[in-house]
Amino acid sequence: MPNYVLNRNAQSKGEREVHATSCSYLPAPANQIDLGWHASCHGAVNRARQLYPAWEIDGCAHCSPACHTR
Repeated sequence: MPNYVLNRNAQSKGEREVHATSCSYLPAPANQIDLGWHASCHGAVNRARQLYPAWEIDGCAHCSPACHTR
């Protein structure tokens, strides 16, 4: 199970991305919100949406393509 983080900075379209900690596009440590260990990106995205319901959350196209919708 990979560990996931949420980028606290929004992308150009306003969404914040969930990344596996092994991602080559991982945000800087100061911009990471730890989401913990999840069996898949779906669990991590759901956790991020629970923690930040006002934010638009998306998966990273590179490390979480199954959860990338934008």
